[in-house]
Amino acid sequence: MTLYPIETGNFKLDGGAMFGVVPKVIWNRTNPADSNNMIDMAARCLLIEDGKRLILIDTGMGNKQSEKFFGYYYQWGNHTLDGSLSKLGFHRDDITDVFMTHLHFDHCGGSIQWNKDRTGYEPAFKNAKFWTNEAHWQWATVPNMREKASFLKENLLPMQESGQLSFIKKDEGAYLSNSELGFGILFVDGHTDKQMLPHISYKGKTLVFAADLVPTAGHIPVPYVMGYDTRPLMSMKEKHLFMNDAVANDYFLFLEHDAHSEVCSLKNTAKGVRLDQTHTFNEIFN
Repeated sequence: MTLYPIETGNFKLDGGAMFGVVPKVIWNRTNPADSNNMIDMAARCLLIEDGKRLILIDTGMGNKQSEKFFGYYYQWGNHTLDGSLSKLGFHRDDITDVFMTHLHFDHCGGSIQWNKDRTGYEPAFKNAKFWTNEAHWQWATVPNMREKASFLKENLLPMQESGQLSFIKKDEGAYLSNSELGFGILFVDGHTDKQMLPHISYKGKTLVFAADLVPTAGHIPVPYVMGYDTRPLMSMKEKHLFMNDAVANDYFLFLEHDAHSEVCSLKNTAKGVRLDQTHTFNEIFN
């Protein structure tokens, strides 16, 4: 098995929305805001090369939305999904599996693209299965009012219409569910229903794709949850359990949304679990 970070693009979001009730004077120390109160964000994905399988975890925003849509997110930098794959010698047609932690547009938008005539949409990975879970699919395709703007039908329905959609099953009663993709999955419900966090054993270490449970290194303290979370008290409970498990088992966290840090480690302190160090991916796994 070989793992590769995949940068799909950078954007900005309102810092207050990203940190909920945490005061700006605190979160601005770790995630400094610009004059519009926007903080730097990444859409960092992970590629797993394992035998004949080439698995992509999340796909970023994609590029099919309107100029007005992207205008809200202040995209910056030169990273693209195709560019990142090409640097590694891969093409999107090589991808056999696309695993989506959840179906918010910034995590799955790159899974679907315009068709050749721009008259409709089609899967961006023609040879891949698209993996979610049945409960989250139902949650996303019949969305609540809070998340309706994040679950876009053009990102979702073409997966089903193409016949490429598959569902991961949750192992009820188990902390981690097994998957046929070769890694364990932690299901969490605070941010959105049945978000899935891969736990990957690699080179004698465990790497956890932290997705939106811990979007940046600045979100490590348990009360630092996003204003986007649908069930913030549940997010805090899930983070508390996860953070203590991560310290006890020396997990490294792969940070999907941290524009400046790819991976971090954790430590216990008198105030609870806190950041130990940030790292580049290659510092830990090369």
